[in-house]
Amino acid sequence: MGLIKEFKEFAMKGNVMDMAVGVIIGAAFGKIVSSLVDDVLMPLVGMIAGKVDFTTLSAKVGDAELFYGRFIQNVVDFLIVAFCIFFVLKGINKLNRKKEEPAAPEAPKGPTQEELLAEIRDLLKKK
Repeated sequence: MGLIKEFKEFAMKGNVMDMAVGVIIGAAFGKIVSSLVDDVLMPLVGMIAGKVDFTTLSAKVGDAELFYGRFIQNVVDFLIVAFCIFFVLKGINKLNRKKEEPAAPEAPKGPTQEELLAEIRDLLKKK
């Protein structure tokens, strides 16, 4: 029974659950980016490049066919995902820096009224 309890503690730790949510959201985000690249960006790039359909770009080497057009699309996918993650992390780091900034130090307080009166008294005694 100890092994099950230990596994439950491990699985329910905050970091593991956060990571699981991140993976699920990342997979969904990846599909959105793939659709953006495949269905919007690459057709536009293909039109600019002379009506080229990148999914059909390939080269025949012996009996093998190398689909380098698909590779180009995957590279564009990766760059967009990396760019988005960069900006998300940049925003998170900016928020964390604001949280970590120490409070401004308080202005040094001047002497109290009693201290000033005692100083005046001492000066008067010396005269």
